[in-house]
Amino acid sequence: MAKKKTLRYAFIGAGGIAGAHMRYLKDMEDVEMVAMADISKPGMEAKAQQFGIDGIYTDYHKMLAEVKPDAVSVCTPNGAHAEASIAASTAGAHVLVEKPMAMNATEAKKMISVATKKRRKLVIGFQYRYDPKTTFIKEAVDSGRMGKVVYARIQALRRRGIPNWGVFGRKDLQGGGPLIDIGVHALEMTHFAMGSPKPVAASGSTFTYLGDRKSNVASQWPNWDHKNYTVEDLAIGQIRFDNGAILAIEASFAAHIEKDVWNFTVMGEKAGANWDPPALYSDDGGYMMNSQPNWLPSGPAADIFAAKMRNFVEHCLYDKPTLAPAEHGLMVQKMLDGIYASAAKGAEVKIR
Repeated sequence: MAKKKTLRYAFIGAGGIAGAHMRYLKDMEDVEMVAMADISKPGMEAKAQQFGIDGIYTDYHKMLAEVKPDAVSVCTPNGAHAEASIAASTAGAHVLVEKPMAMNATEAKKMISVATKKRRKLVIGFQYRYDPKTTFIKEAVDSGRMGKVVYARIQALRRRGIPNWGVFGRKDLQGGGPLIDIGVHALEMTHFAMGSPKPVAASGSTFTYLGDRKSNVASQWPNWDHKNYTVEDLAIGQIRFDNGAILAIEASFAAHIEKDVWNFTVMGEKAGANWDPPALYSDDGGYMMNSQPNWLPSGPAADIFAAKMRNFVEHCLYDKPTLAPAEHGLMVQKMLDGIYASAAKGAEVKIR
């Protein structure tokens, strides 16, 4: 009888997002969580007790050398994604790195190069492409029902949602603000649903008008670190693709709008689509028709984080294809870089 496969799993970074990974991995019979590394030992000890993880390290290089895990989740601030991922790949581990892939495309390309050289898998934490609503639109695009996609519009907007924890307001550690933090998720699922076309140019603008000053306005996350706030409140961007399609994105931590918005729309030559609520818009029988799915998976069956974690495990253990390959992460990173570069330059930039 063949021995059952088990994925020996470790974590670089043991903060909140690592805890989310652990919650889903703990019930998988083919996963054994063996170690974690973080600069905060008290935080690790609490998680170790909660999830029954024996190995605790403050140096992830030592953890990789001693434990030799099969797979690693990189759950650090953005600035450490590349270094930690490269170290894990070099040590022989498959890697799931949280979004965004890196601070910039140069780092992302090096991550791919090392993983490829070491023949290790590298997957990006893009859970929104596992959402049934995303699948609904992608299948409509892939089937040809929408015709050629010509335009997509993304909104990842918070009225007043500047994080008051972590280092989300520090450009030196995160690379940017709402565009690279929350906009990246909306961007990745939209780009995926469109068929992942190749980006060739970007334009954008960024604005900071609330985050870098003290606020007395009641909000869900008050008292953020405004003194060290160096990222944008609002980013606006446009991407051109090699197939002629255009994508526009709006992302904010703070904006004077009615309410938070998390949505995207796609327009094709034959039909259009909306993500939330999911719907298709087309012409049929001489009428303009709006159609919605009568049923989409919901509840545990639609848990996108569970799907992300399970897909990674099966990708590593059983070579099942991943929906979030590193090459897609690199394209998303190039789009983010392009928008920020255009905002700094004040003109459109090419994406090479």
